[in-house]
Amino acid sequence: MDVSVFEILHAVSGRSSLLDGLIVFFADYLIWFLVLGTLFLVFSLKNPKEKIFAFLVIALTAILSRGIFTEAIRFFYDRERPFESLGFEPLILDFNPAFPSGHTTFLFALAFAVFYFSRFWGFWFLGLSFLVGLSRVIAGVHWPSDVLGGIVVALFAFFIAEKLLKRYRPES
Repeated sequence: MDVSVFEILHAVSGRSSLLDGLIVFFADYLIWFLVLGTLFLVFSLKNPKEKIFAFLVIALTAILSRGIFTEAIRFFYDRERPFESLGFEPLILDFNPAFPSGHTTFLFALAFAVFYFSRFWGFWFLGLSFLVGLSRVIAGVHWPSDVLGGIVVALFAFFIAEKLLKRYRPES
């Protein structure tokens, strides 16, 4: 099923240089706008204690999900990327193990943490994070299950970070 869904999504690439450019932007560069957006949201909080707490939740979620859990999984499970398995030229290159998607894991970690503080911005971050994951599948560097795995890892990391830090949350 992973291969079938991948083939349907990846068929979008290579049809138009404009569309390919958008896919590359979403797959490789949108991440930086979301990181800057996260920092902006944290620093725009009025209460200094809430600002510190938000930063800690976001940082711990990102470190746990991308820095620890993703790397631990990749150490034990060295999954090939679609372009390596199927032998085609992807829109972007990435040679680390495919599972879970590091970009998706990191961005969903940010999105879940942002959602914790702001449902409005959280929905935007969740949608844009999904767009990044989808674009990485279309670009040929991830299987759909790599993206889903990244979402699960990020959610797990967020729950752990929230559990560890919730007693320090300032009262509103």
